[in-house]
Amino acid sequence: MKNYCFGIDVGGTTVKMGLFQTDGHLVDKWEIPTRTEEGGKAILPDIADSALAKLAEKDISKDDVAGIGIGVPGPIDADGVVPHTANLGWGYKEVTKELSELTGVTCRGGNDANVAALGELWKGAAAGHKSGVMVTLGTGVGGGIILDGQIVIGTNGAGGEIGHIHVDDDIPWTCGCGNQGCLEQVASANGTVQLAKWMQETEPKETVLDLETMTSKEIWDAVKDGDAFACEVAERFGKYLGLALANVASTVDPEVFVIGGGVSKAGPVILDYIKKYYVKYTFKACRDAEFVLATLGNDAGIYGSAKLVIEE
Repeated sequence: MKNYCFGIDVGGTTVKMGLFQTDGHLVDKWEIPTRTEEGGKAILPDIADSALAKLAEKDISKDDVAGIGIGVPGPIDADGVVPHTANLGWGYKEVTKELSELTGVTCRGGNDANVAALGELWKGAAAGHKSGVMVTLGTGVGGGIILDGQIVIGTNGAGGEIGHIHVDDDIPWTCGCGNQGCLEQVASANGTVQLAKWMQETEPKETVLDLETMTSKEIWDAVKDGDAFACEVAERFGKYLGLALANVASTVDPEVFVIGGGVSKAGPVILDYIKKYYVKYTFKACRDAEFVLATLGNDAGIYGSAKLVIEE
């Protein structure tokens, strides 16, 4: 049995890297810059060089490495092929094939949100569960679906794109995907702010919030302080997200929902608003799904990527 593996999480600014034992123990973690110039041609060679250097530093033979798992932003198919990833500069790229050739180590790949979900189910908030859905509430709304320990990839690598579930016909602005009415428009960090502004434009209310400069964090702080308008925003947020997750549950019937991303730092209060509407809208058989806050933070991606190459 091989004793080590790597988990790689490629972001637009930095690449997070982790060296793991195959029992899930994190031996070391570090970051390198994501060099996106010239079509991102240096990204995979940089990763390979850094991984091989770490093996040399730790005096570990490549023969003792089970593999390299890599998570990338955007769709990636079961063969490790990326059709296009705008923020990395890549066009069509055979990611796992190229990285394997550069390192001499077996590689597997996945979408970054999907591998983060896998990480939380393996060693994070949902450890011990085999089926779960992770929702990442950050700049956008990402998602990952794990069923019986396997990532739901989908035909186009777009499985788990929860942020683009349609939740409202009347949202007057357009989502980054080109549609209108997406969950991402009203439940992400930016979306919560937009939602508050839209509600004020529709029906102005007194509030401690500065509508020009408020952040998602300030909205949730105001909720905790009992600001009536902020609480109305939280109710609407909870309704949209609860509805979307009820629809997800009726499709995949998960054991647990993991809520992560910057917005989740508001704490347990956020779960109260989501669960209230989830229970209202979901199919009766799915009502007992657990809701937990993510615990791995920015390390979820490296844990999940490592799990891609660990056989149990």
